[in-house]
Amino acid sequence: MSPPTQNDLLRWLLSDLNNWGRWGEDDQRGTLNHLSHQTTIDALSLVQEGSTVSCARAVEFEAAVDVPRPPQHYMIGSGDVYRPGEGPDRQVAIDYFGLVFHGHTVTHIDSLAHFFWDGKAYNGRPSSVVTVADGATELDVTAAVGGIITRGVLVDAPMLRGKRYTQRGDGVGMDDIAAAEQRCNFNVRPGDVLLLRTGQLGMREELGPVDAYVGGSSGPKPEILPFMHERGVAVMGSDTGNDVQPSPYERFSNPVHQVGIVGMGLWILDNAWLDDLAVVCQDMGRWEFLINILPLRLPTVTGSPVNPIAVF
Repeated sequence: MSPPTQNDLLRWLLSDLNNWGRWGEDDQRGTLNHLSHQTTIDALSLVQEGSTVSCARAVEFEAAVDVPRPPQHYMIGSGDVYRPGEGPDRQVAIDYFGLVFHGHTVTHIDSLAHFFWDGKAYNGRPSSVVTVADGATELDVTAAVGGIITRGVLVDAPMLRGKRYTQRGDGVGMDDIAAAEQRCNFNVRPGDVLLLRTGQLGMREELGPVDAYVGGSSGPKPEILPFMHERGVAVMGSDTGNDVQPSPYERFSNPVHQVGIVGMGLWILDNAWLDDLAVVCQDMGRWEFLINILPLRLPTVTGSPVNPIAVF
């Protein structure tokens, strides 16, 4: 299909895919409103073996071309100061760590306070609800405090294409989703977590880091936004920063985030580690599973590092 034009994106953002007021003027949850007790119960029925797969990339504390501000870790207390027979009796190790999780390497979920358009956040709230002094006074990640426990489905684009990974600058589009629904025996439905594998994080491990804004990035194509709106997807995620780079649009640097978060209230899972999940799905011949995404309870924060767990 032809890629959407900039005017298409503007129309989707402001009218066609816009969910402002859909769940009330004070809504903070956006597409998480597609979740219900029933979607959780239905997803639990997918658990047969009890096996689990982490969809989080290990946090690394080294700088790289795509990690200009690396996570920090140091020890406040450690064990190398103690010797047998010397005491004291209370001997402990204590860590400090801190990180900028938005970016292209840390697995995290974006809250609806992460992006704005023309001075507005999701549901028509002014962008000033997020301030330097106070953080996100609205639309922070605590809207997901109960967790996201529902059905996950994996669209494994490289597998479907007979490739190892999707090239930077290319993306996962409607052809890939249609092929997955046909060949992998599932249909995307309301309340799903839709995971799109490109293989890019695995390629990074093999070939080294690349600055996405220079060397390009794979990710979901904007053409899938109407599909996710129609099907009622609760969370969309991939093993990328979730926008194809370079962007072909003058006004949209991150079209999936800008239309998805601001217009649709879409929760986005960035930098999920999907290679292990892909192996398990192929071995089992199943591309649907229970998934648990549990953000930290971080008031005023625009997202959270997460360790999504798929259960089969």
